[in-house]
Amino acid sequence: MGVKQISLKNFLAMPVREIYDLATIKGNIPHREPFLLVDEIRVLEEHKKYIGVHHVRADEFYFKGHFPAHPVMPGVLIVESMSQAYGGAMMPHVTQPGRKSIPLFLSIENAKFRGMVRPGDTLEMPIQILRSGRISKIYGEAYVNGKLCAQATLNFILGDSPNE
Repeated sequence: MGVKQISLKNFLAMPVREIYDLATIKGNIPHREPFLLVDEIRVLEEHKKYIGVHHVRADEFYFKGHFPAHPVMPGVLIVESMSQAYGGAMMPHVTQPGRKSIPLFLSIENAKFRGMVRPGDTLEMPIQILRSGRISKIYGEAYVNGKLCAQATLNFILGDSPNE
C-alpha cells in the first residue's frame, strides 16, 4: 500500500517562514563537499513542509563522467538531494538529545524521473514530511524552472553516527 502521490508544486508559491543556510545544514547533517547536494532549505511549515534548493554547478564531480558531452545530473543524486533536504531540516527534531544520528535509507518507493537536470540549473525540491521519528517517511519532488524532474517517497531509519 503506497502513499498517494500528490503534486507539491504549489509549495513553490507558499510563503517562506525561515531559510536554513549552508552553515545550518552542515550543522544538521554529516554530508560534505563534494557530496553535499543541498545549498539551502526553505521552511514553509515546520516539521511538515520544506523546500530544499541545490544550485547545480558545472564543476560538480559527477558531470565528468555523466555524460561529458551532454552533462546530466544522475537521477539517484536527485533523490539523494531530496534526502539531504529532509535531513538538513529535520535531524535536530528527530535525534535524541546527546546522541549523534544519521538518517539512512530504508527504501525508495515509486521513484519516477521526468526531466533532466543540467549544469546551471536550480533544483527546487518540495518535501512533505509524512512521518518523523526514529523511522521517518517523506514524499518529495524535484523541479527545474517549474518543470517536474523527479518524484519519490523516501523512508529512513536513524543510525548511530560514529564519534567525530
